[in-house]
Amino acid sequence: MNILVINGPTLNMLGMREPDIYGHETLGDIEIQCRQLATGHDMELDWFQSNLEGELIEKIQLAVGKADWIIINAVSYRHLTLPTT
Repeated sequence: MNILVINGPTLNMLGMREPDIYGHETLGDIEIQCRQLATGHDMELDWFQSNLEGELIEKIQLAVGKADWIIINAVSYRHLTLPTT
């Protein structure tokens, strides 16, 4: 089974952006965990993150006929919060 995981805007900032709220795990850490889980269930992951809406749409369109499932983590479209220094 082929699964496309799409991560939207600012998710690349996980671990840096408000770690007291969102934690210290990065998107890369989460990707590793997801890939390990997928491997244990005979699944292939295509992992993608972009801050650009057009790139997200293009990735979805390119997945037609290739991905069995698409998971979209678009939570950051609700609001955009920049890390504090």
